[in-house]
This record gives sequence, C-alpha cells and structure tokens, in this order.
Amino acid sequence: MALINLKALGVTLGARLFSNLDLSVEAGDRVGIVAANGRGKSTLLRVIAGALEPGEGAVTRARGLTIGHVEQDIAPGLLALPFHEAVRQALPAEQAESESWRADVVLETFEVPQDLRERELGALSGGWQRLALLARVWINDPDALLLDEPTNHLDLARIRWLEDWLRDLPQSIPLIVASHDRAFLDAVTNRTLFLRAEASQAFALPYSRARVARDEIDASQERQFQRDMKAAQQLRRQAAKLNNIGINSGSDLLVIKTKQLKDRAERLEDAARPAHQERSAGAIRLANRGTHAKQLVTLDDAEVRTPDGALLFKTGKRWICQGDRIVLLGRNGSGKSRLVGLVRDAIAGVGSAQAGIRATPSLALGHVDQALSDLADSDTPMAAVGRRFEFGDPRLRALLAGAGIGIDMQERPIGRLSGGQKARLAMLVLRLTNPNFYLLDEPTNHLDIDGQEALENELMVQEASCLLVSHDRSFVRGVGNRFWQIENRKLIEVEGPEDFFAAASEDGR
Repeated sequence: MALINLKALGVTLGARLFSNLDLSVEAGDRVGIVAANGRGKSTLLRVIAGALEPGEGAVTRARGLTIGHVEQDIAPGLLALPFHEAVRQALPAEQAESESWRADVVLETFEVPQDLRERELGALSGGWQRLALLARVWINDPDALLLDEPTNHLDLARIRWLEDWLRDLPQSIPLIVASHDRAFLDAVTNRTLFLRAEASQAFALPYSRARVARDEIDASQERQFQRDMKAAQQLRRQAAKLNNIGINSGSDLLVIKTKQLKDRAERLEDAARPAHQERSAGAIRLANRGTHAKQLVTLDDAEVRTPDGALLFKTGKRWICQGDRIVLLGRNGSGKSRLVGLVRDAIAGVGSAQAGIRATPSLALGHVDQALSDLADSDTPMAAVGRRFEFGDPRLRALLAGAGIGIDMQERPIGRLSGGQKARLAMLVLRLTNPNFYLLDEPTNHLDIDGQEALENELMVQEASCLLVSHDRSFVRGVGNRFWQIENRKLIEVEGPEDFFAAASEDGR
C-alpha cells in the first residue's frame, strides 16, 4: 500500500519544473531524485512535505503519516542556539520541557561529541550544522524521511556514517533523497526518479544502474525519432513527385494520392517525439595556458601547522609535475586545506609563504575553495567578472548566460544565486583566469551530476595539472592519477584512494 502517492503532479515557477508526474512510495522504498541544478528537486520535496501547493495534480498521504523534511539550508534563527538546544526546541512546545531527554538520545545516536553540544551552531562546521538539521527532524520520530542534499559539507567518515544509519532505518520508513552524490545514491537508494519538465522517468534501480537504463531508453527513442522523421521525408518526396506528375497529366487520382501521402507524413511527424534533451544548467569549461616547466611545485619537508602553531604534518620531499592530478586524502582537521592554502601563497608569492614550498615562476594559478570565498555575496555576477576581466557588456552578459547565470540574475547580489549557480560562476572565473595549475578544494560542492562530470572531463581533456581535495568518491576516482595521504603527521604517496575510503568507513561506524 502506498504511503505517499503523487498523481499528475506539476509545478511551474517561472519555468515549468515538472509536469504530469506519477509516483507511488511504499514502505521499504529508498527513492533517489536526480536532476540538474534548479530543475525542481527541492521544490518536489517541499510539495511532498506539504510546505508548497502544486500547480497541477495532487499528493495523497496515508492517514496519520508524519513526514520529516531535512532541507538544505539552516534557518538563520538557529545559528545562535547551542547544538543541544536547537535540537530540543524542535519538539512540540508541550514536550520540549518534559521530554528534553529525547534530544540527548538523538545526539548520542548521531555521535555528537560532548564538547560540541553546548556550542552555538553558527560556530560549527557546515557538516555539523547539517547533522543538527537531521537531528531536529529525527527527534520527532517521523514515519517518512525526505533529505535534500544531505551529504553537502559532510566529511567522508560522516557520509559513510550517514549511509550506514540510513541503511539501518526500519523498513517501514520510506526515504526520498535529492542528491548529486553518485556514490551516496548508489549506497542508500533502491529506486531512482529522473525529474524532468516533461516525462520524468522512474526505475526500480539505484542511481548508476538506473542511469544506464535511462540512457538506453533515451537512445532508443532518439533512434525511433530519426527513423520516423526519415520516413516522413521520404513520404513528402514521393508526394512531390506524384504532385508534379498529376499536374502534368491532369490525373485526379494522382492528386488524391499526393494528398494521402502528405497526410501520412504529417501524422508521422505529429506522432514522433524526440528523445529528451537535458537543458543545460550552465556550461563548465576550463583552460590550460601551458608551461614548459616539468616540475611545477616542490615540497621540501615543509611543515603544515594549525593557526596557533601546532604541527599537523611534514610533507617530506615531494614534487608536483606537469600532468599530475593529485588528490590529497586525509581526515577532517588533518591539514588538507592548510596545505592547499600554503601552496596557493607560494604560487602567489605572498611574503609570508611557507618555507619549503617553491613554485616555478611560470605558474598561473586557478584556485577555488570550498566556500567560494572569492565571490562576495554582496557583489553581482556582472561586477565580479567585469572587475577581473576586460570585456564589454555584451560579451560579459553572453559569458554569464553560457555559465547558467541568466540575464535576470546578472545584476542581483551573488548571495541570491543558488549554490549550483554560484559554483558555475566560480568555474567561469576559473576558466577566464586561463591558468596552467589548479588548486581545487571541494570543487564539486553544489554542482549537479552533469556539472561534476563536465568538470572531470575538462580536467582530463585540458590535461590540467592540479592538487585537489574532495570528499566526492566518484569525482576522486574519476580524476585522480596520483594520491597523497596525510597519516601519522606525514605526507605519503599511496597507490589509490580505496584503502583510505575503507578506513573512513570504519571511522564512520
């Protein structure tokens, strides 16, 4: 019996997000929702939760069903609350005092360290804030769970913990999760919905297998469409020949036959449906100006320390060479981002650059950090790009539109862009910088699956040299050709990421 049923559901917000969507969700279902940035995943979850009315169709829920909806963003009013208090206040007012012990139970379940429980959420990492949102929902024992990009900002150990926790949920509790994390979707889902403006497709398969099935259907439909259009063209050519013969001979029969052929061609064309073509959320392209240098960066037993001076690790003698795509592996707090920052300072020639890190003078740096801090929320896309690069307004507007920043958003504050739009804006700036070496710290944050795959492809097609940090297992596997791991206060080279992933999995349990 369906616990949640969507019938002919449709939503239009400026543009059509989805239409005529049918979906039944039963106990035991683990549904992954996949779509490009801005194509309606969050909107669909809000409709299912009852927070937004659909423009078309209906949502029915089993009598008495309670739905827990974990949204992407934390409400500003929660940031000043201590972790424990933020979770406790999610209880109904009549229970908040007498059943405050439930907050302790949830925090124990989520393995929140004691020293974090009384710290304000605003002072904690984005990963802990996301777990706080989940804890606020879970404290009320929902019958169904909706998760919107739950792995954003989580480190690998916490992602693996979340995967295990979701797999251990009672079968009576259905899960609907919108995510761009391919490995996570494969780990926790058994059904996949590809959300589309028209003709969304659902498969009783996890993401990777569902995608193969979807691509096969799309390819089959495209082949059928091409066959139908070719047949229609042949009918029209035959009709044209008969029409000429009929005019010259004065034959009424040939005139009738000509009309019949034209009618058949029109019916065939009207019935033909082209395969779905995904509307791009914005192109991602990179550049590589090249360099004759073979060794780009030299690490000569450099020390990586915390801001207060505590030693995190020593690099030993290491080199980054042309064509290297080095993935930096290590647990949260081990110093990955610190090393990226030190290499950035060495390339930029900052006066306080770390001893033991040298960059070849010909390096032109392309850098993106996980917070996209080079893009100020108060700035506008036009100003942010125009200040860095000398383009006329028409060219600048065309570049922004190509990156997925429409005319209506180009003069608005960057803080009003979606996470995906902001990430694509950062990638545009990265390309226009025309670097020959990339430093990328969590570059796939907020990028949809198409964007992640486009970035992977560009790094390899451009033969880019880079040092990168990522918790996205699919991205790491697809891009890396060398792997450095921080372990026991040393930087060591390892053959691949799988042992680290397995260890992180154990840490998450």
